[in-house]
Amino acid sequence: MRLFFYLVAAAVVAWQSGTASAAATLEDGFEELVRQARGSEVRWFMWGGSPIINSWVDDYVAGELEERYDITLKRVPADAAIFINKLLTEKQAGRKRGTMDLLWINGENFKNSMENDLLYGPISQRLPHFTLVDPSSVAYDFGYPVQGYEAPYGRAQFVFEYDSATLSEPPDSFIELRQWVQKHPGKFTYPSPPDFTGSAFIRQAFYALTGGHEQYMQEVDRQLYERNAPKLWAYLNALKPYLWQQGRTYPKDVAALDTLFERGEVLVNMSYHQASAQSKILQGRYAPSVRTFVMEEGSIYNTHFTAVPYNAPNVAGALVVADFLLSPEAQLSKNDPRNWGDFTVLELSRLDEEWRNRFKNLDLGSATLSLRQLEKAAVPEIPSGYLELLERDWEKQVLRSR
Repeated sequence: MRLFFYLVAAAVVAWQSGTASAAATLEDGFEELVRQARGSEVRWFMWGGSPIINSWVDDYVAGELEERYDITLKRVPADAAIFINKLLTEKQAGRKRGTMDLLWINGENFKNSMENDLLYGPISQRLPHFTLVDPSSVAYDFGYPVQGYEAPYGRAQFVFEYDSATLSEPPDSFIELRQWVQKHPGKFTYPSPPDFTGSAFIRQAFYALTGGHEQYMQEVDRQLYERNAPKLWAYLNALKPYLWQQGRTYPKDVAALDTLFERGEVLVNMSYHQASAQSKILQGRYAPSVRTFVMEEGSIYNTHFTAVPYNAPNVAGALVVADFLLSPEAQLSKNDPRNWGDFTVLELSRLDEEWRNRFKNLDLGSATLSLRQLEKAAVPEIPSGYLELLERDWEKQVLRSR
């Protein structure tokens, strides 16, 4: 009987400490977070559409977390819009303990999360490796103030891809792209928004066809949008009869478009991953002659982040994982095209000389544009409000148009 009461009491204490640990983590030091996280499982909900990214997470990240912190990382593939809707449903139902510990989000999904109080935080200042980041570079996410509720994770930039053995001079502006598509019917298309890459293509075109990005950097101006958006729809509808499948259908996602390019069905591809072509060359999927280019009107870039749900059952573990992803070791591994090719969010001037040199000497491959070329072309992402309007209206103005 004594043993029974002892076990019950121990269970109550464990339950109380478990429920209290999440509330205490913002005040706890990082060493205490590490102590709480040891032996735990962290469920990371993230986009699962890239085999190379999935392998990097499952092999490198999970292996390092287990060795360093005795944390078991479980990657859960899911589109961000789906798990944000799940969180919103849990919030409305008053569910205080959920099933998600860490999220990979940015853009409109972060905005929707903040507007509905779905995230725990602020968290970034609690992470020791955040001191290696320039805070001003991650203050906004698609125009929405981050306020510390996300931890930066990586940087990506929009590029086009082509095989230099087949196409000697790719188009270098959106006007030239239209001319090229009309001269090469069936050899170009783009993923159907809201696929992230397809959406990025129409955002990039929107900038190019309406006078650049600067006018869109403030709060959404509906009159400006209504005045300029028809220029985009006219352009995309002019392309439509000359697209792959005569524009009757679009690839469902970037993976489907990559397959068309790999087969030679389309001659110009695109990616919101500046080292994607080099990664696929190393995988043996693309010919060594594949190269990337950007348009003269610019190339949009973004920072992607991790965040912790408001009802995460393992806040301590989630924060330890988020901090590890910011470490120079993880950032360098992720930056290598053999692993992923995702650019670092670290400010190299904040690293010691040895780490600076390791990043600077990293071979990004012949298919990847130089950092100087990419930086010269880089333009900021459009605020989330415009993104939502563009994705909504593309379906009405382009997909359903005749």
